[in-house]
Amino acid sequence: NLELFEGGRWGDTRSSLYNVLDRTETPMGGRLLRRWLGQPLLDLAQLRHRQDSVSWFHRSSMRRERILALLESVSDMERLMNKVRGFNSLARDLLALAASLESAPTIKEILAEDEDSPQVADLTEALRDNTVTIDLIRRSIQDEPPITVGDGKTIKPGFSADLDAVRAATTTAQGYIARLETGERERTGIKSLKVGYNKVFGYYIEVSNANLSLVPEDYIRRQTLVGGERYITPEMKEYESQILNSQDRLNELENSIFRQVCQQVADEAASIISTAQALAQTDVFCSLADVASKSDYCRPKLDEGDTIEIKEGRHPVVEQMLDQGDFVPNDTTMSSSDAQLCLITGPNMAGKSTYIRQVAIITLMAQIGSFVPAESATIGLVDRIFSRVGLQDDLAVGQSTFMVEMVETAAILNHATPRSLIILDEIGRGTSTYDGL
Repeated sequence: NLELFEGGRWGDTRSSLYNVLDRTETPMGGRLLRRWLGQPLLDLAQLRHRQDSVSWFHRSSMRRERILALLESVSDMERLMNKVRGFNSLARDLLALAASLESAPTIKEILAEDEDSPQVADLTEALRDNTVTIDLIRRSIQDEPPITVGDGKTIKPGFSADLDAVRAATTTAQGYIARLETGERERTGIKSLKVGYNKVFGYYIEVSNANLSLVPEDYIRRQTLVGGERYITPEMKEYESQILNSQDRLNELENSIFRQVCQQVADEAASIISTAQALAQTDVFCSLADVASKSDYCRPKLDEGDTIEIKEGRHPVVEQMLDQGDFVPNDTTMSSSDAQLCLITGPNMAGKSTYIRQVAIITLMAQIGSFVPAESATIGLVDRIFSRVGLQDDLAVGQSTFMVEMVETAAILNHATPRSLIILDEIGRGTSTYDGL
């Protein structure tokens, strides 16, 4: 009902609270923000710590923009590491991981360069030194590797002496085959001589019928065709054997080396995952600070009290849909010990539903550590937010619209505590006015 992740009649994500707050640059940051929205905090110390981090990014747009620019080059490190540990990664995945890790030291320097850096000290500490992993990947993997491993083009020359030796043997044998056609034409005087390959005979020399008299004695006939003969030579077969054996060896050896590199990277998973999580948090804090700065949000005061006091609060989603300054802000004062119940009345399209939802959304935003759309706000932490909005029946279980309303309202009343926030939109409208009242 609060349209956190989908909004409107058609479930459009563009009109959701998540879309308003999501200015993250990395997939990890986007997932973390979604998780925070779905799991608000009740711990006041953790919330204030998040607020301090958002405030640090909020104070300086320059350092925020510098970090966001660096985050653009960060890939989904969490999923890349899962692929590496499962030996399902491609060579390009390792390069993407290295490029992401290379952004971390510069981000760490920005986080630590100002006097107020202690506010984000936990992020700085979590960004580990992954120089060894970066160096391993850069030394071992070609800059533009193929999709598949095993053709000798994935591991860099110089990384493995054994692999280099196999490559050299393969190159020598392939060079002989490449020069064979030209050499045999000169030796035999047969200008139409061709060297070919198929899976049945391997490499062969093909001579047309008109030139059979020029065939040397060391040629061994393998196949007779309508227009000519196919031959082999012992030397050619020897090099063919070298090529086939070296290709098998090349495939086996390169795959083995690539798995060893993946294993060495996987052994550093704790350090890499710590860095990935710190980058994700940095991304979310940057996103929340950027939204707060550009949409004029304030830092709410959080306490263990039972009062919700909002001055000139605004609905963050509806506000985005209107021209700047068109949204009419409203105040809210509630307390479980004083103003426990607020009854909102007014004509159709006056903004009643918008108002009650904005109170719940502002409270939820405050309890993920975000700034809120208001001039000022004091939020006593709530343990639950209940909402009963909209009309819906459930014919499959024989419940009318009014019955569904009553069942859901009863569930709210049975589970609510003195610290719960409840919003009800036109409860009882599923039946006649008399019965509803």
